[in-house]
Order: sequence, then C-alpha cells, then structure tokens
Amino acid sequence: MSAPVTNSVIDIDLEILPRLRIAVFNRIFSPTGGGAERYAIALVEQLAARHEIHVYAQQIDHEWPGVTYHRVSMPLRKPRWLNQLWFATATWWATRRGFDIVHSHENTWHGDVQTVHVLPVAHNLFVGRTGQRRALRWLKVVTSPRLLTYLGLEHARFAPRAGRQVVVTSDTLLTTMADTFPKVARAMSVVTPGITLPAVTTPADKGAARRLLGLPRGPCLLFVGNDYRKKGLATVLDALLGLPANVSLAVVGNPAQIPIFEDVVKQRGLVGRVFFLGALKDVSPAYVAADLLVHATLEDTFAMVVLEAMSHGLPVVVSGPAWCGISALLADGVNALVLRDPEDVVEVEDAIRRVLDEPDFRRFVAKGAAHFARAYQWPAIARRQEAIYLASVNARQGGDGD
Repeated sequence: MSAPVTNSVIDIDLEILPRLRIAVFNRIFSPTGGGAERYAIALVEQLAARHEIHVYAQQIDHEWPGVTYHRVSMPLRKPRWLNQLWFATATWWATRRGFDIVHSHENTWHGDVQTVHVLPVAHNLFVGRTGQRRALRWLKVVTSPRLLTYLGLEHARFAPRAGRQVVVTSDTLLTTMADTFPKVARAMSVVTPGITLPAVTTPADKGAARRLLGLPRGPCLLFVGNDYRKKGLATVLDALLGLPANVSLAVVGNPAQIPIFEDVVKQRGLVGRVFFLGALKDVSPAYVAADLLVHATLEDTFAMVVLEAMSHGLPVVVSGPAWCGISALLADGVNALVLRDPEDVVEVEDAIRRVLDEPDFRRFVAKGAAHFARAYQWPAIARRQEAIYLASVNARQGGDGD
C-alpha cells in the first residue's frame, strides 16, 4: 500500500518542535466550501492543540478551541481577480510581522508555506502550446487584467526565497508544479488530504441517514462536488438513465448550480430519482446513506471526497490518474473502480452496475477501500505539516533557502 507522503521525507525530530505562532489564509473557511477548505480546516483543528493558530478569511463558518479568527474585508466580491488581489494585500499587511509561520492556501505572494490545491494558471495557459499558439496565449494574457493578476501573484507565490516551502496534495500535482516552476522544485512536498475514521455503521444507521436526508429505499448513488460540470455530474446522470428505475442519485454540493441541473434532470426524465441536497456542513450522513460514490471528475488534483467515501467503506467509481490525483494511488478492482474515460457513459454505467449487481465484489472493494483510507488519518498528516513548518523556520533562521 502506498504511504500518504510520497516525496523525500524532511528529517526533523518533531519531539523538539516548539510552539509556533501560525497565520493561516483561506478566503472561505467553511466546511461547505469544498475539499480545499475542508483540508485547511482539518489541519487547523489538528494543529491548534500544539500551536497558536490565527485564521484569516473573508467568510468564516467555523469554531474551534484555541483558534483566533480574523475576518478580512471584501469591498468587492466581483470581479474575483480584484478580490483575490485585495485579499493578498490585506493579509500581507496584517501578518507581515509577529508570526513564526505564514501558511497560505490562496494565491498570495507572501507566505512561508504555500499549499496548492489546483492546477497552476501558468500550466493551464501554456502547457502543450508552442510557436504561434503560445504567442497568441501571451497576447491574451497581456490584454487581460485578470490573467495578469493571477499570473503575477502565482509568479511571486512560487519564487524561491529563504524558508519557502510549497506543499501539493498529490504526486501528479507535484510533477506538474515541478515542471511549471522548476526553480522552487526542491522546496516542494506532498501532503495529501486525510480522514478522521468514522464509527462503524449498521443497516439501521443507513436507514436513519436516508430518512434524515429524504432519500428513498433502494440502491443509492452519491455525487459530491461544488462544480457540477467539472466533477462530471452530466455523465453520471446519463449513466443513471441506463440503470434500473429503483436506483437513485443523491447530489451534494453548491446550491447555486442546482437550478441548471434540475432542468437537465427534467429533460432526461429522471425526476424522482435525483435528489439535490445542497451544501452540507457534515457530509457524513450522505456517505452513510449511499451505496456507492461516483466521481467521474474531469479535474481533481487529489479528490478528498473519494478518500472520505472510502473511509466509510463505500465502493467508489473514480476517474483515472489523468483526471484525478488520488487514482494514482488506487488499484482498480481492488479498492476502487478506476475509469479509463470519465466521459464514457457506457463505462461509467457498467462500473456502477457491476458494484450494484455483484454483492461479493461490492464487499471486496468496500473492504479494500476502508483498508486504504486507514493509512491517511489526519494526526499523522498534521505531523508531516509540522515538519514542513519547522524546516521553514530553520531555513530562515540559518539563512538557507532554495
């Protein structure tokens, strides 16, 4: 089984780790925000017992003992790029002195530790483009204040400096980041998302969870994601069309996108089989209620929802490593069903049908999923993050940077 951390280990004795004063940046500090937000929240919760944690965010829906929260103003919600620049400037001003570690989960030029959750803008703009195509991209950039802002922030964010550490959430993202920003590659580390092991559930728990969420009896698929298009909901709906009428689908995520996909559900004749649950502060009841997670994503640097579902012993159907970072760690048919093409409706439908129609296989994959997830528990992952903090502090104190 693969270990949660796959790059070279920073050799630091954590028993001598001092109590640090740490500033954490994440514009939306709420469990309904998405995987990146839940990742940041979980680390804060783990680290608060041993360090002084200050959270800087524009939207805060979280309380934890020992954590100090600082609400950052938002004069303009839109355009988003201008708000990003405001947030970067405001947090720089607020934390330029008095902290041992500044840890940013956002595109900011400052921050001793920078955690990256998405593909870099520079990669999305320029990868695979040469000659005239690359020149046209640069023309697009220089005429766009939005792209200039994002690229400028990103360039400063990943510039080498004493003590700078860049954290990525998967090996696939590590490769992309190292190719895009080679000057800071030596300072990159992988710290995957983690899980808190859930309690063992019973059939009675499943029934109670379904009643709580208003879900029917019968096989229930689960989709979790805030960007319904990017996470492949349209493909899952098309696959549902080919499945028996008693198979339902629960959709958890961004309520703003529900009206669009309610129309899609009506057009496909799936009314009464698809249940939009909106954003849940605690997704656990949905994992308990479901029989299978379907994550036909088109872009995920890791996919925390997959790991969470696996920790509940749910079989998962998930896009392959080209689209989803966690899949590089999974074994197809052993702890998950890994899709060769997440947009192939027939492949998605066949994978779902196999799990639902073959009880022995379903139990085998569910057992493998739960076993895999146990290697990714938050306490151990938080200790890895602490080692990165201490490496940053030591490098700055010794003046040793990349």
